[in-house]
Amino acid sequence: MVLTRRVAIAALVTTTLVAVMQAPAGTQGATGTLRGRFALPAATGHDHRPALIEPRVAPRPRQTRVGVVYLEVAPSEAFEQPVAARQRMDQRNETFVPHVLAIRTGTTVDFPNSDRIYHNVFSLSPTRKFDLGRYAVGRSKAVRFDRPGVVRVFCDIHSHMSAFILVFSHRYFAVTQPDGTFQLPPVPTGTYMLAGWYEGEVRANRQVVVRSGETTVADLPVP
Repeated sequence: MVLTRRVAIAALVTTTLVAVMQAPAGTQGATGTLRGRFALPAATGHDHRPALIEPRVAPRPRQTRVGVVYLEVAPSEAFEQPVAARQRMDQRNETFVPHVLAIRTGTTVDFPNSDRIYHNVFSLSPTRKFDLGRYAVGRSKAVRFDRPGVVRVFCDIHSHMSAFILVFSHRYFAVTQPDGTFQLPPVPTGTYMLAGWYEGEVRANRQVVVRSGETTVADLPVP
C-alpha cells in the first residue's frame, strides 16, 4: 500500500457527522407521515467509470443516483439501543453496490467480492477506520459500525472505486427512490429540521412540522 496515496485520500474524506442531538419529545405516541422529493443535482459524466475487467463487454449501466434524507435533530424517544442488523455492500464490476448505504448504529456490513480479481476495502474516516486487506472472488469480510457519522469507503487496489456509508443513531432517515421521492418512518409530532444529503455534503435543509395523523409533504430543492 502506498502511504502517500492514503494520506491524500484522508484529506478528501468527508468527515461531517450526521447530527444526532436530542430534541424534546413530541406528544406521547402521536405520529405523522413525512414524505416528499429531494431534487438531486443533474447527472454528470463522472457518474460512470469504466471497469478494468472484461473490457470487451458492453458498458455497465450507471448506478441509480440517490440521496439520503434525515432529521438533523431527532426526537428524544428515538435514541434506542444499537440494532443488531446486517447489511451488504457488494464489490461488482469494480464498483461498490450500492454506492450509498444508510444504516443504524450497531449494524454490521458485509463486503463480499463478486469480481474475478482481488479487492482491498478500507476507510480512513474518523467515524470508522478499517482495512480489510486483499481477498479474492467468493470471499467476504465484515465491519461493524458503532458510531454515527459519514464513512467514505475505497478500494486500495482500484482508485476509481468509492462509496458512502451513513450511520445514524436514530431511525428517522430514508434513501431516496430513483425519482428523488422519500418517506421517513412515522415521526413523533413536533418541529424538526430536515436535511438532504448527496455525494458527501448536505445540499438542502428545511424546517418541517409534523402533526398527529397527518401527512407532511416536504420537498427539498437543490439551489
